[in-house]
Amino acid sequence: MNIRKHRHEIEFFVLIIVLFWVWYAGRSLRLDPDTIINSLRAFPLFYSSIIYVFLYVIVSFFIFFSKDVFWLTGALFFGPGYSTVLICISEAINAYILFYLARRFGRGFVEKRVAEKYRHLDEKLGRISFIWLFIFRAAPLIPYRFMDLAAGLTRIKFTRYFLAVILGSPLKMFWVQSVLYGVGKNILTNPVAIIGYFQDNRILMYVSLIYVVLVIMVVFKISSRD
Repeated sequence: MNIRKHRHEIEFFVLIIVLFWVWYAGRSLRLDPDTIINSLRAFPLFYSSIIYVFLYVIVSFFIFFSKDVFWLTGALFFGPGYSTVLICISEAINAYILFYLARRFGRGFVEKRVAEKYRHLDEKLGRISFIWLFIFRAAPLIPYRFMDLAAGLTRIKFTRYFLAVILGSPLKMFWVQSVLYGVGKNILTNPVAIIGYFQDNRILMYVSLIYVVLVIMVVFKISSRD
């Protein structure tokens, strides 16, 4: 087999294997917010912040859906404002790693093998405006991990995407962290508690309606053929 001829296929296969291995390895790991919080309490704020960011980046890479635990942990330990800052720093690091991981090992395969009917979508995504990237990042619909990987596979320029990451993520994360801070650990045992929280905090409920509008806009944008 001519390895150079099939380089893009091999690189894409390696990317899939790595992602599958990460997902499989993460299945056996269990995270407990209380354990993380107790560990962070052993350090001053500066060092606990660095440890939190380090753990967030490393653990969320190996466990696909561990971010929920870190979001709750951050809200309870650091408060909604400061945890938003730390999470956005972590997400910026994640975005850089995952974008270039997908761009290096997957973009060549997409350009070479994507069916003709999907080339229009690839070109459309490459031309997508910054405001739409910003909305995608701010709307609580598409998980960040999948968004970072998808952006790396398309024609989207990293500088434009990364700017959307920096400016769009704080809006979503501050909203999420404010809710988690208000509801607390009840959200793990009694998800219905979030309804009562919104009823007692009408301003946050109205802000949440704005996010509903953003989600609807994202859905229509994704489904649009133009």
